[in-house]
Amino acid sequence: MFKLIAIDIDGTLLNDKHEVTPEVREAIEEAKKKGVKIVLCSGRAIGGVRRYIKKLGLNGEDDFVAAFNGGIVQRTSNEEVVVKRTMSFEDIKKLYELSRDFGVAMNVFDESKMYTLNKEINKYTVLDAYLLQIDLAYRTLEELPEDMTFIKVVFVEEPEPLGRAIDSIPREFWDTYAMVKSAPFYFEFLHPEASKGNAVRKIAEMLGIKREEVMCIGDSGNDLSMIQYAGLGVAMENAMDVLKEHADYITLSNNESGVAHAIRKFVL
Repeated sequence: MFKLIAIDIDGTLLNDKHEVTPEVREAIEEAKKKGVKIVLCSGRAIGGVRRYIKKLGLNGEDDFVAAFNGGIVQRTSNEEVVVKRTMSFEDIKKLYELSRDFGVAMNVFDESKMYTLNKEINKYTVLDAYLLQIDLAYRTLEELPEDMTFIKVVFVEEPEPLGRAIDSIPREFWDTYAMVKSAPFYFEFLHPEASKGNAVRKIAEMLGIKREEVMCIGDSGNDLSMIQYAGLGVAMENAMDVLKEHADYITLSNNESGVAHAIRKFVL
């Protein structure tokens, strides 16, 4: 019996029109009635997740959300932060120098805002701010206060040049940060202990739920850690190949209410 279902948002919970289908909403509601905990685990900032928490009624006393790819875990009822993994201004400087070496755009996030360090704002930066429903501001590196803490850094570029940049990242960076490719044009750097897998593990421990009682559903590279952690890892049909290779089951696509299919097959 699965007692916790962790669900990614973009490309998983949502279809390509950025909607929660009636089938997915009904399956989640039925699982909740059986006492199953539903946890949204997203690369988005908290602000970009709240409307889905409200829409799905995931704001009970023992409900949690994982945002920023596990960089922050909150109780949804009172917004109490139970996990917060941050990076320093020195991290931002190092990564900005690397982005300039590669000729790719770079964005940094604190808890409530996205900052782009590039005067010519990349179209994928604008798209990200829109989808995440987060404020966007242009700042030079010198304008960022040195005492600020940051949740994540994102390199932004067309897929081909971004891929070349990723392949050229020095080993020392791989040893220092957690890194995930969350979309063909986004590559993220986080605190080394920040991951969706670690976030789900923490939430399960707080709820007294065993690993084998956890099901995780996702579609992208940033979902890999939770798919590997889960008692049952489910990849969407539209998922990246690497996720499908590690999943225990491949459900229908996000446009075919694949989340609902998985919940009905394994929980209901």
